[in-house]
Amino acid sequence: MKNTILSAKGLCKSFAHNGGQVHILQNMDVDIYEGDFTVIMGASGSGKSTTLYALSGMDRATAGEVLYKGENIVKMNEKQLAFLRHGDFGFVFQQMHLVSTLSIFENITVPGYLNTHKDAKAIDARAMELLKTMGIDHIRSHLPSQCSGGEQQRCAIARAVINEPVLLFADEPTGALNRRNTTEVLDLLTELNRKGQSILMVTHDAKAACRASRILYIEDGKIVSDLDLPSYTKEEEKSRETQVNAWLASLSW
Repeated sequence: MKNTILSAKGLCKSFAHNGGQVHILQNMDVDIYEGDFTVIMGASGSGKSTTLYALSGMDRATAGEVLYKGENIVKMNEKQLAFLRHGDFGFVFQQMHLVSTLSIFENITVPGYLNTHKDAKAIDARAMELLKTMGIDHIRSHLPSQCSGGEQQRCAIARAVINEPVLLFADEPTGALNRRNTTEVLDLLTELNRKGQSILMVTHDAKAACRASRILYIEDGKIVSDLDLPSYTKEEEKSRETQVNAWLASLSW
C-alpha cells in the first residue's frame, strides 16, 4: 500500500472572462503517492500546468482542498506557502529562472541558505555533491550565460533538490531542450526517482512520459484516465513507448 503525499478533493480553478467564468479545473480528485514518478498529460489547454500549480500552492485553487500532512494548502497564507516551497517542495520549470549574476554553484546554494534549519557548510557540501551527480562540477564557477541549455536545466534541478524536498514538481522541464539534452535531464530525473525522490511532472512529450511510473491524463479540467507502469528500464524502453502511445491513442491524444 502506497503512502499518499498529496490528496486533492473537489479541486476547482476558474477565472473571470468577458463577464463570465472560465472553468479550468472541475471538481478534480487525485492522490499523489510517495516514491512515484507521476506524469500529467493532456492536450493544450486541458489544465495540466494549472493542476500542478494548484497542487503545489503556486496558484490558489478557487474551491476544494489539497491536503499535505493533514493541512489544506488552499487555506494557507503566503508565509506558510513560502515556508512549504523552501522546504518540502522543489520546483523545476521549462525556463530555468537562474540568477544571471550568480555562478552555477551559487544558484544551487541560494535556496539552501534560505533554509534556516541547515548551516552553510552543510549546504555547500550538498551542493558539491549535486554538482557531481548532475555532471556539472566542471562549470560550477560559470555564469548561466556561459552554459548550455541542458547544463542550465541540470543546475535548476540541483537547485530544486538542494533542500531534499518531499515532492519535486516539474513543469515541462525538457520543453526548451534539444533531444540530447532532453535525454540527459530525463535520465537525471529517473535516477533521482530511483533513489526515492517523489516527482510530479507535466509534459506534452510522450517519450518523456515513458519515464513515469504513473501517468494521469487530463481533459477539460478532469482526470479521465490513469495508467500505472513498472519502473523504467532502458532495456524495455521501446515496448514501454509502444504501450504508452497505444494508451494515448485510445484517448484520442
